[in-house]
Amino acid sequence: MSSCCPSSAAASSDISSGVKDYYGKVLKSSDDLQTTACQTPVTSSISKNIRLVMSQIHADVMSKYYGCGMCVPSCLTNMNVVDLGSGSGRDSYILSRLVGQQGNVIGVDMTDEQLAVANKYIDYHTTKFGYKQANVKFVKGIIEDLQKVGIDDNSTDIVISNCVVNLCEDKKKVLKEIYRILKFGGELYFSDVYCDRQLPQSVRKHRVLWNECVSGALYWEDLNKFAIEVGFEIPRIYSAHSFEITKPELKQVVGDVKFVSVVYRLFKIDKSKKTSEKKQVIYDGGVDGCEQNIKFDYKLEFSTETPMTIDDVTWNIINQSRLNDFFESKKASCCAKFVKTEVENPFEVVARDCEFTKPPTSSPCC
Repeated sequence: MSSCCPSSAAASSDISSGVKDYYGKVLKSSDDLQTTACQTPVTSSISKNIRLVMSQIHADVMSKYYGCGMCVPSCLTNMNVVDLGSGSGRDSYILSRLVGQQGNVIGVDMTDEQLAVANKYIDYHTTKFGYKQANVKFVKGIIEDLQKVGIDDNSTDIVISNCVVNLCEDKKKVLKEIYRILKFGGELYFSDVYCDRQLPQSVRKHRVLWNECVSGALYWEDLNKFAIEVGFEIPRIYSAHSFEITKPELKQVVGDVKFVSVVYRLFKIDKSKKTSEKKQVIYDGGVDGCEQNIKFDYKLEFSTETPMTIDDVTWNIINQSRLNDFFESKKASCCAKFVKTEVENPFEVVARDCEFTKPPTSSPCC
């Protein structure tokens, strides 16, 4: 896991080198982390089919995993997926299994030591998954310039990133690059850390906190602003949990700043094909691992038994994305109630839904 985003030559080189050293040389396993920012909470909900795939991932790959969420969306069969900051390859290998032999996964990372672990086990997982040939590859590069690793415009169905974007100095540039490579109907499904205010330079410049995905955290309002300016639809919160900085010497640096880890879904759709109609939809149960229900975000979960009315924003996403084949739809009645899509404060979401998660005390990989 790692990548950083140069904006000025000297500063970017320093950040990049620091991140490379931290994830390549300093950290030997997740036990070496100084905060819980780069850890999936033990309460994180992981589906049975993903747990099954995780049991097939090599132990060396799992031990080198540093992530703040579970970045594996549903409906993956035959998809082309790019994993940004792929690190030891844990998420890439999970995706490799779920996209199937006809799908494709590219992991991008800039840390030699992490890439060495990921590449070492390509043959192992190809055999483990029963594939005739590998459907995953790992390439060295920075996530702000994916053309250099051969990823073309409008070529990708899904981009994932697990606690990596906050290691970049210019987050908006990263979002622009992701938007470039996504097809219309494509999705950025990613986990990252956000803060409840603009961070002071005293926090931003702290090396350990930067490398552990804390000092580089975006103010949550900036994420929504940047995403919409780049061209994405309104970011949708899939899940969120709070965490605390508990080490006294680090707690003193951040003061009373609050942090939250969020899995967001950002969709790229063709705005010339948008409609203004709300729809009544029902899920047909055709997505592997989601035979009865499929979760869209933290507020919306579709069922095979009960039709649901959705607003035009949600319908345009479903209609243009890979999800379209799994829904039946008709025009909603004028008085039907629906959930309105709007920008939401993740800190309020966590507080409202009582999803506060204490720092993990055991293995972050569940």
